[in-house]
Amino acid sequence: MSDHDVVVVGGGAAGLRAALAIVQAQPQLSVAVVSKVYPMRSHTVSAEGGAAAAIAGDDSLDEHAYDTVSGSDWLCDQDAVEAFVEEAPRELLQLEHWGCPWSRQPDGEVAVRAFGGMKKMRTWFAADKTGFHLLHTLFQTSLRYPQIVRYDEWFATTLLRDENRVRGVVGIELATGRIEAVTGRAVVLCTGGCGRVFPFTTNGNIKTGDGMALAYRAGAPLKDMEFVQYHPTGLPFTGILITEAARAEGGWLLNKDGYRYLQDYDLGTPSPEPVLRSMELGPRDRLSQAFVHEQEKGNTVDTPYGPVVYLDLRHLGEKVIDAKLPFVRELCRAYERIDPVHELVPVRPVQHYMMGGVHTDIDGATGLAGLYAAGEVACVSINGANRLGSNSLPECLVFGRRAGIAAAEYAVAHKGAAPVVEAQVADERRRLEHDLLARRNGRERIADVRTDMQHTMEGSVGIFRDTESLVEGTEKLQELRERFDKATLEDTSRTFNTELVAALELGFMLDVAETMVASALRREESRGAHQRTDFPRRDDTRFLAHSLVSRVPSGAPQVEYLPVTITRWPPGERVYGR
Repeated sequence: MSDHDVVVVGGGAAGLRAALAIVQAQPQLSVAVVSKVYPMRSHTVSAEGGAAAAIAGDDSLDEHAYDTVSGSDWLCDQDAVEAFVEEAPRELLQLEHWGCPWSRQPDGEVAVRAFGGMKKMRTWFAADKTGFHLLHTLFQTSLRYPQIVRYDEWFATTLLRDENRVRGVVGIELATGRIEAVTGRAVVLCTGGCGRVFPFTTNGNIKTGDGMALAYRAGAPLKDMEFVQYHPTGLPFTGILITEAARAEGGWLLNKDGYRYLQDYDLGTPSPEPVLRSMELGPRDRLSQAFVHEQEKGNTVDTPYGPVVYLDLRHLGEKVIDAKLPFVRELCRAYERIDPVHELVPVRPVQHYMMGGVHTDIDGATGLAGLYAAGEVACVSINGANRLGSNSLPECLVFGRRAGIAAAEYAVAHKGAAPVVEAQVADERRRLEHDLLARRNGRERIADVRTDMQHTMEGSVGIFRDTESLVEGTEKLQELRERFDKATLEDTSRTFNTELVAALELGFMLDVAETMVASALRREESRGAHQRTDFPRRDDTRFLAHSLVSRVPSGAPQVEYLPVTITRWPPGERVYGR
């Protein structure tokens, strides 16, 4: 057993920013960073387009806040949004001082680009490898602090509780199979999203909802889990993201006839003139929904990997693409054998981001004492029903820092003897040993159950939903839970037992999937990324509220509602393109 003051679970942008905030606020504290991958392999590295913060002369904090509020379809908490937009510029400047190589304008000022749903150019970028450079900067900065102790390639399996307080995690060291506790006075979850619940996603294989499920099983509610963002431009088959920056630089979306079809759809644009200028930079939910309508009209192109439309970058020219979108060109060449300088890029909507997550307050605190969360695993909420592109990276920074400071203060206030958790550790070790050794004669394979779960989620809580699909999804997930309990593990080795990890991840994903379907079934309206064909209107009277889903003793999800915090902007129409 290893004891620290604070345990951070996750080594991406939110986790590293939280760890840095802890040691800078309270240098005497010891911080454990438990990550199931080496930190530079965290999913933050795949973020391409940029990070939003208002610095341009014609921009303002209020405008960034309003764009975020309206983009969320008024389901965000406006106090959190106001804190976010105020602190985002400071966080990006801090990264500059730590060495992040932001792209520059000719006069040396930080360059900004347009992004979907934003009326002003406020997205900072480092070419189209922003997440890569941001994560490098945070990781290199963390190496300055010996108080930060890393547990690389450790998989957290459960939260430890001392009465009503969270006091650490139990984890498996993947290289050896060793099962140990990493204890602390506070825990910060920064494990990212759960995109692998779906079959076609931009998310890497590590995004399996671990932190959401850890909190849910421990008794912390999840919030707004029905809101699932699809990105309109993913490469077919792989799901690899073609960043929104490609459209920010002037890319067009074309149907099979070469027609810019978005001009036919309501993106919330007030007049025809701005439509042609900014329609490709409408919000992600509406662009993804427009694709489905084009598919229904027969205007998409059939491929072995599903219907696609085309992203046209040819008119930008090789110089612009190589200067501002080099990674896009690299991805297209490597995975599609095409060159966007000369050829159209096939794209289709792909699951990208979870607006929902562990319910937290503005400082990352959950409903459990000593447990905090930040980043995509958490729901503060600044994203509401639809996240605006380029808000996610600064969200990791702003709320990673806030959660880290709050966890540090909690740890200092609750100093004392290490908690007695040996019995819990022994119970978890027995459970994991059972999973490892006793699943020898099952009738199901982990991969088969996972594949069926992914297709169930695509059909149940995809871009459009209805009562029938959601009820069917609920029943199917119950069946899959029973099949999972009968699944076999053929690998009984200790060293890098990926089959055991896959089984534990699948258990987490089934928990998260059930909360998503249950929350979507209860919300009888259409708002942002939650589109019910049987309830096509937004209903502020009944559903201007966050869904909170908790696990009852039977293991089933129970959904309740929490009012949205409105400070300055009453609900109105979503308007873009001004």
